[in-house]
Amino acid sequence: MTDETRAGFVVLIGEPNAGKSTLLNRMVGAKVSIVTHKVQTTRARIRGVAQDGASQLVFVDTPGLFAPKRRLDRAMVAAAWGGAGDADVVVLLIEANRGVTAGVKAILEVLATRVGKAKVALAINKIDRVKTEALLQLSQQMNETYAFEETFMISAERGHGCDALKHWLAGAVPAGPWLYPDDEISDSPLRNIAAEMTREKLTLRLHQELPYQLTVETENWEERPDGSAKIDQLIYVIRDGHKGIVLGNKGETIKAVGQAARIEMEELLGRKVHLFLQVKVRANWLEDKERYDEMGLNFKDGDA
Repeated sequence: MTDETRAGFVVLIGEPNAGKSTLLNRMVGAKVSIVTHKVQTTRARIRGVAQDGASQLVFVDTPGLFAPKRRLDRAMVAAAWGGAGDADVVVLLIEANRGVTAGVKAILEVLATRVGKAKVALAINKIDRVKTEALLQLSQQMNETYAFEETFMISAERGHGCDALKHWLAGAVPAGPWLYPDDEISDSPLRNIAAEMTREKLTLRLHQELPYQLTVETENWEERPDGSAKIDQLIYVIRDGHKGIVLGNKGETIKAVGQAARIEMEELLGRKVHLFLQVKVRANWLEDKERYDEMGLNFKDGDA
């Protein structure tokens, strides 16, 4: 062990849509977690690796903390709290414009018992949406409720305050050797990141409950001699009627989704991608242990 370098796990927690995925991508400097305006779109714990000086920060984006109703929801919430318990530092994100909601209160009530010995910082996100006076009042209210190590005012989307947060985290993680090679930005396999990119595009394109009742898996990844990649993905839905919605009129929806996902994959990989999407009905995938394993979730955590 050396005092010259530092490394540790930084777990981001908060309500759905608090901006955790946006902050993770901002810190890493690349897109490793999906971002949508819909809540509960991050399902598994996603790790992104960033550096600040001699410190390596392994950020863990967790599913949003909320009142779970279904097996998938319960497994997601268990994954979020499990991540917090394994952390060196926990960052609680709240939305400046929403303040201390019932969901934030519920998190604060159990936070001390869930984070172990981790340091806990508060990040008030979306500061561009409220006035300074309201921000200061919110900060005071939160710190009277919980003894945070530090409080940061940030805009994950615009980058305001993010460098200060990152620099503080760099000093807060333990001294020790780096955990990943210095050129690695995520420990999620590329095939998983690619599947999440497609799921993001589906979530943005579709409406209401359907995005929560589908999943995407990368079935095959083939490296071609010309340097391009051929990627075959399966989109699982739970009923026949959903298949038609995903395909769209004359296949327009899936074509648009595939094009948007392919462009993003090419940006990530820096090379040409041939993406092929198929839609299959799997009525019970929400109760299928194998699908949970694919998402990095514990199937038993979903038991009622």
